[in-house]
Amino acid sequence: MGSPLRAFVRIAAYLTLTAALFPMQAFALKFNKPLSVRLPVFYHRTRTRILGFQVRVHGRMHAKPPVLFACNHTSYSDIAILGSLLPASFVAKAEVAGWPLFGVLAKLQRTVFVDRRATKATKQRDEMIRRLENGDNLILFPEGTSSDGNAVLPFKSALFSVAQVEPHGRPLLVQPVSLAYTRLDGMPVGRALRPYFAWYGDMTLAPHFWEVAGLGHTTVDVVFHSPVTIAGYESRKALADHCQAVISRGVSAANAGRLDALPPVSTS
Repeated sequence: MGSPLRAFVRIAAYLTLTAALFPMQAFALKFNKPLSVRLPVFYHRTRTRILGFQVRVHGRMHAKPPVLFACNHTSYSDIAILGSLLPASFVAKAEVAGWPLFGVLAKLQRTVFVDRRATKATKQRDEMIRRLENGDNLILFPEGTSSDGNAVLPFKSALFSVAQVEPHGRPLLVQPVSLAYTRLDGMPVGRALRPYFAWYGDMTLAPHFWEVAGLGHTTVDVVFHSPVTIAGYESRKALADHCQAVISRGVSAANAGRLDALPPVSTS
């Protein structure tokens, strides 16, 4: 479906952008924290344009940090799309740190790497709490892995443990976010075409990235739902179940072209 020439041009432009901003972000991390937060947003915004993604935003992002954003996960492209909208760092599985290029970029965006071993859980939770108390926003993929984009997988409630903290004495806001790849060159993306965008299972990264880069213009719908706190739920599992249900409805509505049917968003 894709064009090899388009893929080559886009990837060349993407690598040029990355090479140009790499040292700037490294410098900002050491000497200028505000710039180290703003620069990744610019980088991801430019990157999404280079790769042909048109991002449509629905609802309102909660503006005052710290916020824990919880989103469904379809592909590595989710990173660029969410990063183009949110001044935030990601929470990712530890294996990402070793990925070629993407692992280095993740470290430059101050990603919190989560090891699945129980012995590491307390240290990782403490790091996330420290970052939130310092006023950082975090983006969490509670499915723990990527899906095929047709449905949202069950959420891992353990990843919501940080929602129980109260940075500076205030309940932590958790904002659910739905992300769906909905159109290719203006035509609806049906169930059969979603694997062209989704990266999951045993797919190999490089060939998949080449294929995605060769596609036309892709429309991505991002839906910000009403933020909540754990105070309104009996447990972190109940909070995780709520977020999963809300995000799942958003993904289903976006895939079906029925986003207007979703309830209005409250940012309070």
